[in-house]
Amino acid sequence: MSRRTAIMGVLNVTPDSFSDGGCYLDPNRAIARGIELADEGADVIDIGGESTRPGAESVSDKDELDRVIPVLQGLRRALSIPLSVDTTKAHVARRALDEGVDLVNDISAMRFDPAMALLVAQEKVPVVLMHMQGKPRTMQAQPNYRNVVQEVADFLRGQIAFANSAGVDPVNIIIDPGIGFGKNLDHNLELLRSLPTLGSLGRPLLVGPSRKTFIGMVLQVDPEDQLEGSIAAAVAAALGGANMIRVHDVRSTFRALRVADKIRFGATIQ
Repeated sequence: MSRRTAIMGVLNVTPDSFSDGGCYLDPNRAIARGIELADEGADVIDIGGESTRPGAESVSDKDELDRVIPVLQGLRRALSIPLSVDTTKAHVARRALDEGVDLVNDISAMRFDPAMALLVAQEKVPVVLMHMQGKPRTMQAQPNYRNVVQEVADFLRGQIAFANSAGVDPVNIIIDPGIGFGKNLDHNLELLRSLPTLGSLGRPLLVGPSRKTFIGMVLQVDPEDQLEGSIAAAVAAALGGANMIRVHDVRSTFRALRVADKIRFGATIQ
């Protein structure tokens, strides 16, 4: 494990994402934003062409590819850092990998498309397996758990086993508790308090609290006014054992995590 918390920069090329929908629908603007994220300190840039906000409807492979591929092509020419595609569709992931993508971020943990596991196994690329109760369209209707930490851990353990059985190398598996995906305020806070339990599954841990609804609920502010809350959640996640944080506001989070990493790993960490 790296002795520094990595940052995954969010680049949504959608018209309807919960925080920045429509901001980077134009490919040239999206490419410029991706370069900016890299300059601000992102270790990975995660490009998504389908909104996963609560209530979102799915889009066709063609629409998702039309949004994502031109941006991937431009960023692959401009940047040497890893690129990630945020998709649940094997066909979209296949095309993205052909354009030089390094990582697949699948919020369904390879449940929505049976071909995804085989693709990831064959291509030997890292994959993020995320927990989500339900689907984006319905996940926030009435999320319910008897024990959210145990249920999320059990689900992730099961999907790790599924990925392994499909031929995915364990070293290529990253897990994500799915903050904000089928969870209410208390569920999200409990998961953030209990990250060491998920870390005990033995895989790198990605956490994405940035601009999520629970922060707005705590602070009683709109998404565009959640910077401090997002940074606080990112630092808490890092100190709780997260290996990578998925964020919108890279520059500010990068600075905060430098301090958190000094606390977490010691004063000699660069």
